[in-house]
Amino acid sequence: MKKSILIVDDDRIVLDSCKRILEAEGYATALTSSAKEALQALEKKNFDLLLVDVIMPEYDGMYLIGNVRENLPHLPILVMSGYPTPGTISSGLRMGATHFIAKPFTPDELAKAVCKALTEGAEG
Repeated sequence: MKKSILIVDDDRIVLDSCKRILEAEGYATALTSSAKEALQALEKKNFDLLLVDVIMPEYDGMYLIGNVRENLPHLPILVMSGYPTPGTISSGLRMGATHFIAKPFTPDELAKAVCKALTEGAEG
């Protein structure tokens, strides 16, 4: 059974490249461009991993992470950000993200981060 990943980013290029990279690695992907869309998708389907951007209009990634932690406490969350400051990283982890990857990332970095998040998520 393919692992299923919900990718959340307001940048279409990031969504498309993550989809291409992860599907080439054998994962099933679903794409949303906002926290609101992501919450709707999470209500309809079970995912194995949430890959979420921090900075988005309306509701940001931290809002989404907090909401997911309340309702799906065991879902692994991989945060991606073009602003990998210690503050961003620590607040993401404090909110309940399990892993962090800085943008821009290479396909190999993304594949490794996703694999690690899924492996450690399954153990936790």
